[in-house]
Amino acid sequence: MITLNGTLRVRSINGRNGRFNVADLGTEIGEFKVKDAFLDQFEEGAYDGAFQIGRIFAASYTNGGRITIETRAHVLGVRLLNDQVGQLPTETVEPDPIEEVQQNPNPEPPENIAAQADAVETIDEDDPDKILFGHLYPLGGTVALDPTVDRARFRRQRDRLKELGYRFEPLQQSWLKAA
Repeated sequence: MITLNGTLRVRSINGRNGRFNVADLGTEIGEFKVKDAFLDQFEEGAYDGAFQIGRIFAASYTNGGRITIETRAHVLGVRLLNDQVGQLPTETVEPDPIEEVQQNPNPEPPENIAAQADAVETIDEDDPDKILFGHLYPLGGTVALDPTVDRARFRRQRDRLKELGYRFEPLQQSWLKAA
């Protein structure tokens, strides 16, 4: 793992599975694509900070009859320097990472898949929020989502928090209940 200073430029894209975010990470050693689930919490914009990188790797996807190969960084942690959001360049077309995982015949399994299955089995099924949030339920005034859950569930959690009046605070990497 390495820590790099840089700027994360988050873009929101509306796909057939709903809104999702992707990012470009500009650092002193290069430019990387980031498609990790934690991005779905952020508003579109540019964020300066220190980024813990778990790995840098080549990835590809097919879209519109074209194959794109890109250098990606898997971000393990983020420490933003401020809450000022910068402007972004114009939007580009990107495939939804959920669909990209479905195309990959050997995706990396989430590290906590067994823990997620155990948590779902022990939850009382009469409350949809208990099922959706699992071990995070009941929700307090501050909620930090687990980006290792599958991306579709992560997006449902994000959308439900917005419905419940929470707002994302990028510096804290948490959702806060509006007063």
